[in-house]
Amino acid sequence: MADGHVRHAQSWKDDADAALIARVVARDQGAFQELYDRYRPPLTRFLTRHTRRPAMVEELLNDTMLAVWNQLAGFEGHSKLSTWVFTIAYRKAARALERNDDPVDTDDPDYGASDAPGPEETTERGQTHAALRQALQRLSSDHRTVVDLTYFHQMGYREIAEIMDCPVDTVKTRMFHARKYLKKILSGTSPDWL
Repeated sequence: MADGHVRHAQSWKDDADAALIARVVARDQGAFQELYDRYRPPLTRFLTRHTRRPAMVEELLNDTMLAVWNQLAGFEGHSKLSTWVFTIAYRKAARALERNDDPVDTDDPDYGASDAPGPEETTERGQTHAALRQALQRLSSDHRTVVDLTYFHQMGYREIAEIMDCPVDTVKTRMFHARKYLKKILSGTSPDWL
């Protein structure tokens, strides 16, 4: 059965992930480690921003990647691999948030910050990013997710709609309201993309 999926993965002509998918489906642990290493940083950022609960992120990341390991044979390639992986992460995070009533800790000054601070931290751009991170925390989960996937993971509205399991117009509406709210919050420091 796995051979059929391997052949299917190899038939994707334009998919750079095809060989890696085939190796993971064949239960190559080295290939899975490569996949894990590729998705760990963006998923960690996404889950941290989405849940606003840093203590949950590692468990959600591992649950997501375990699901990828167990379900990749069923991945048919109708979307990009990254869309499929982020969909799993989004759904796991949504379920975890429904079950968890712990308060959100947003007083941590490093909350949502990158693990690799750059020189922009001392410039006006760094200050704008810090203000933006704080403003994003004030958005609803759905609005924050749309902004995060659009601007920090460079995903299009169709891809986001697939991840969030909603119509593209809903994503557009959420983005409209998120940008409107962010402009209001960031009145004097509004970045160009708003």
